[in-house]
Amino acid sequence: MQSNMGGIDRALRAVVGLGLIGWGVKSGNPWFYIGAIPLITALVAWCPAYVPFGLSTKKTVTKEN
Repeated sequence: MQSNMGGIDRALRAVVGLGLIGWGVKSGNPWFYIGAIPLITALVAWCPAYVPFGLSTKKTVTKEN
């Protein structure tokens, strides 16, 4: 499994995931579970939804001679 997420993408997912988890815990609704998805994908730096489309937000470094 190769990383396909960049830093900004990971940070936004982590913030959204933690926000949904916090809101779900506070209000007692099932959004707690939904918030785990973006948080986990941010932690592992891999999004399975990007794979079928060949997407990646990770910058690639090219070596110039």
